[in-house]
Amino acid sequence: MDTLQALDDAELVRRAKAGELSAFEALTARHEQRVYALARRMLHNEQDAEDVTQQTFLSALENLAGFREEARFSTWLLRIATHAALKVLRKRRGLDVVSLDEATQPDPDTDHIPHPEYIADWRESPERLVQNRETRRLIEEALAELDEKHRLVFLLRDVQGLSVRETAEVLGITEVNVKVRLLRARLQLRERLTRAFGDPARRLAPHAH
Repeated sequence: MDTLQALDDAELVRRAKAGELSAFEALTARHEQRVYALARRMLHNEQDAEDVTQQTFLSALENLAGFREEARFSTWLLRIATHAALKVLRKRRGLDVVSLDEATQPDPDTDHIPHPEYIADWRESPERLVQNRETRRLIEEALAELDEKHRLVFLLRDVQGLSVRETAEVLGITEVNVKVRLLRARLQLRERLTRAFGDPARRLAPHAH
């Protein structure tokens, strides 16, 4: 296993497709925590996150032969995990399960950039604050208040570290939509957390457009 861990994802995928189960186990060990972290932040429940993580890798194993390697393996994996987590969320709410593409279609009436009601300069950016253990609880609460499509973009882009292109691939939306939703998410997080992390001396009052 140690020897396999030294290989990159592409080589491990090639070996796993050839029937080398230990290669897939190495991929699982490498990406398991990342998948779990995403599911945990989406679902706010450890057991559900564990179930989604297990389901993600089972689905990846079952569909590995069809993975065309046009995207990185990690991007493909997070797309599977996002689909699985969204199904759990919709079952909780008693809603019909819809495809991820349908769930993330842009709303032409609301995909504008909102003007926050209260703004202050921050000592740190929200994507850096999310890594701070002392402030993680407040960040998680603020993330939970975001609507689903904006929270997903923030989690994938700023927390998981995917590029704009990869985030677009995972969610099945355009790169422009990723940028718009990410900006909205950052603005909304900034507004919600300003009173906790802002510098009151540099507070800016909202102005009319």
